[in-house]
Amino acid sequence: MRWPNMTSSPQVTLLTLAVGVLGAAVAWALSAPIFILLGPAVAVSLAGLAGLRTGVDLRLRDACFVVLGIAVGAGFDRDALGAMLRWPLAFVLMALVLWLILVVSRAILTRFFGFDGRSALLAAAPGHLSFVIAIAADSRLDVARVSIVQSVRLLALTLVVPFVAITLGVEVASNIAPQGQEMEPAALVVVALISLGLGQVFARLSVPAPLLLGAMVASAMGHLTGLATGVLPGWLVQPAYLVLGALIGTRFSGVTPALLMQGLGAGLMVTFVAVGVAGLGALPVALALGMPLAHVLVAFAPGGLETMIAMGVVLGVVPGFVAACHIARLLVLTVLLPLMLGRRNPSAEGCP
Repeated sequence: MRWPNMTSSPQVTLLTLAVGVLGAAVAWALSAPIFILLGPAVAVSLAGLAGLRTGVDLRLRDACFVVLGIAVGAGFDRDALGAMLRWPLAFVLMALVLWLILVVSRAILTRFFGFDGRSALLAAAPGHLSFVIAIAADSRLDVARVSIVQSVRLLALTLVVPFVAITLGVEVASNIAPQGQEMEPAALVVVALISLGLGQVFARLSVPAPLLLGAMVASAMGHLTGLATGVLPGWLVQPAYLVLGALIGTRFSGVTPALLMQGLGAGLMVTFVAVGVAGLGALPVALALGMPLAHVLVAFAPGGLETMIAMGVVLGVVPGFVAACHIARLLVLTVLLPLMLGRRNPSAEGCP
């Protein structure tokens, strides 16, 4: 997904981060999983709904994505590379999962929440937010309502996925900071510079999350070749997770409680459908690939691209698998949404 072009002042950014730190502290005190991510996401969301202007400076956001990308790429080894040969099955089932999510969610939104068919389809889209909003604006649909439903989905999945993973037996409390020998400072600087260069190339090619993926590729190549090995220090990674959590919460800046209530129920229902269908699709993939169900569910969960990839590291998922699945999700949606929008179903267009 692409984040909005936020040009926040230093004061707004500092205030947002202060709220995020407070949220992380509360989440830690409550022993919440991945407290450094979930705490800031909830706290900044609540602050935005309370009327506080929140935002994260673009430069800090980009630095956060580079750090997280390098951290993710550090987990990509030769075993992960060999596993790529078994992944096509996952992509085929993912396409089916996305279609089912769209069909079921559209039916529910039109039947119970008063959406017209086209708005329901866009509100139900499991990802590709910038693409969805652009279509909604071009079609003169209710952009605000679609955006609220999508923002609720993003926040809800960020909160739900760790607890689902815990239910499935994944230990997350001790996996916040990367474990192992730290990367040499000189190697880290070189990888970071290469990450920025690749990020610019990916941006020109309109690749989603270009800096994150550029850093992933640079770090992965360094580890596969043995030229730059080791994990990032915790003092770099943990603040990056905090910034990411705060960034998620800024989605609700300027949203009034009344506007939120218009899309809250629909957003939660769309999230419920997405998690349920993704879980059903993840089960046969997990069995076929010999991977833990929780790991495949993170790869299939229709949350934010950056968030799900970063969360995959915390849960110990093969990073290349998560990244590949989420990029495939965006590519499938790029084709699937226009096709489904072009086939108007009169019975789905009316409101109940």
